Amino acid sequence: MTGEINPTIHTAGLAALEAAANRALKLAPEAGARLAPLHDEVFALHCTAPAVAIYLQPRDDGIAFMGIYDGPVTTSIKGEANDFAELAASSDPAATLINGKLELQGDSAPLIELQKVLAGLDLDWEAPLVEGLGDVAGHQLAAVLRATFNWGRQAGTSLERQWSEFIHEEARLTPPRLELEDFYRDVQELSLQVERLESRIARITRKIAAAKTNTQGRG
Repeated sequence: MTGEINPTIHTAGLAALEAAANRALKLAPEAGARLAPLHDEVFALHCTAPAVAIYLQPRDDGIAFMGIYDGPVTTSIKGEANDFAELAASSDPAATLINGKLELQGDSAPLIELQKVLAGLDLDWEAPLVEGLGDVAGHQLAAVLRATFNWGRQAGTSLERQWSEFIHEEARLTPPRLELEDFYRDVQELSLQVERLESRIARITRKIAAAKTNTQGRG
């Protein structure tokens, strides 16, 4: 299936999935508490074939699943349903990300936290989407969501480390902490050099002005 999903059906499917996710969160209060630092962050999953977007936003009352969102996005993942399915079936998801066709943009840390929370829930991604979208589209979008958020069941903390390394070193979506610290030090050193240069220019300017005054006085 490569066409667009009907927006009305899409909304119905996401509403059913949102209700299922929030029911699962109520059964796991600790998961809800771990979502608190992510409130108002927005995560985008763009599936290009079929053409559909899913936006996730943790909120005070749970997590929202949206089909349309116009504001800033924390992290986005883009690709075809087959690309997500390849990721879901991979025994080495980090390597699949590095070598696959999925495109990632944004801040990695919040997405890692969201992934860990959702991976720990007893959540059936498939049933609500199949009910709202039909067998084919529902199965494809469920595969997209499973690929993105079920890694914790496969590889635990080692996958989190590989994910971070991929984001920082391979995708270059966010600079490593040490690189940022070096950058800030360079900026501070440059600022000091500029200040010293400005002081020298000011001294030279004053000397030139004084010399002109002395010359005019003698004349």
